Amino acid sequence: MASKSDKEIILAPGGNGAVTGEEEELLPALDDMKPREIVVELDKYIVGQAAAKRAVAVALRNRVRRQKLPPEIADDVLPKNILMIGPTGVGKTEIARRLARLAGCPFIKVEASKYTEVGYVGRDVESMVRDLVETSIDMIREEKLDEVADRAEQSAEERVLDLLLPPLPSPAPGTPETEVAAQREQNQRTREKLRVQLREGKLDPRMVDLEVRERMMPAFEIISNQGGGFEEMDASKINDMISGIFGQQKKKRKMTVADAFEYLIQEEENKLLDMDLVTRMAVERAEQMGIIFIDEIDKVAGRESGHGPDVSREGVQRDILPIIEGTTVNTRYGMIRTDHILFIAAGAFHVTKPSDLIPELQGRLPIRVELQSLKEEDFIRILTEPKNALIKQYAALLETEGVKLTFTEDAVAALARFATSVNEQTENIGARRLHTILEKVLDEISFEAPDLKKKNVKIDAAYVNKQLVDIVKNQDLSRYIL
Repeated sequence: MASKSDKEIILAPGGNGAVTGEEEELLPALDDMKPREIVVELDKYIVGQAAAKRAVAVALRNRVRRQKLPPEIADDVLPKNILMIGPTGVGKTEIARRLARLAGCPFIKVEASKYTEVGYVGRDVESMVRDLVETSIDMIREEKLDEVADRAEQSAEERVLDLLLPPLPSPAPGTPETEVAAQREQNQRTREKLRVQLREGKLDPRMVDLEVRERMMPAFEIISNQGGGFEEMDASKINDMISGIFGQQKKKRKMTVADAFEYLIQEEENKLLDMDLVTRMAVERAEQMGIIFIDEIDKVAGRESGHGPDVSREGVQRDILPIIEGTTVNTRYGMIRTDHILFIAAGAFHVTKPSDLIPELQGRLPIRVELQSLKEEDFIRILTEPKNALIKQYAALLETEGVKLTFTEDAVAALARFATSVNEQTENIGARRLHTILEKVLDEISFEAPDLKKKNVKIDAAYVNKQLVDIVKNQDLSRYIL
């Protein structure tokens, strides 16, 4: 699911290509992005693989184009699903994930090898659609919570002040009006003083008695009759039903003002949140904008051998086929159509070929993109250029200990050279090799960082060579360590 920081660009279409009034203001942000600009955004995080970036940028742009079509045509315009072919560690998953974050789309990554044919023990392929809807629910809920956050905080503040300064009792009969007005005015002045102290955090340690609702009902699991998968029941709905019959149990708990404020904010947010609206919007967004990334598709490729552990391999392909083609899946939030969900399948295809997939499935993945193996110059760029480059990550981690870590250019070149060398000598795991290389190089510094007296540490090629040269030379050792 996209985090709050990833929600600068949100695309939330209306049904059948229409755009509702609430979503109209959100749409132009992505609508203005040309495919070239989408590629530029992806370039900030992923090095190379221009063909794959172009393919996904066009797929995303086509979704925006589809929304501008009349409803009767929009229903017939189906997404052009993509098959990414390339070795591990070259950026297949990262491209799909960054694309989903960029567009604010519900996104899930699944492994085809985890699914089994209907009738076998294991996960059925329909569960990927249910997982997508859950992700969409979480996204919409976060967005709606942001909208009601200020109102919830104001209401919670008033309730905390009521705990600190209970309202005045009703005046006794015959009490003069002037005396009642003076008491109210004094009470209001005291309340405003407490409000200032509360906002400044001065009252946080004070203890108060707060009435909290007890959550007596556990979550339930039932076996779904649709495909034999497990599906969690909505325990909150059962709680609501039972509380309506028996009444909700409440009890008083002592807690600090800070904890009480947090609890009351959550309670007020839940009151202000319309979960029916959230569900409707989430189902619609999953149907219209969902992206499912199916990794390891090559592991279910190949024909049936009739025996052995892979007896359900082709069966999984046959089960995936209707979902990619467009079908209706039963979820606890209602029926979900998969016609307009974008599927991006990926695999290394070392042992098998894309043509080993069943012909019907090949036809549902019309766009083929081959990702290139990474070279030494690519590793240099991966270490330094992206926003989340590995060297920047390690420097930031060690800076928390007060250690200023810098890499010289020759050190970066040495790291890239060692990564390329080990990938050639052993298994080629792409950019993931850089993680193991860097961990080994920085092992000593990471361990000693809190006790280092010299807080400025420079890593040069000589240091990299010293840490790695013996391991790389010994091929048997490098197979285990790097």
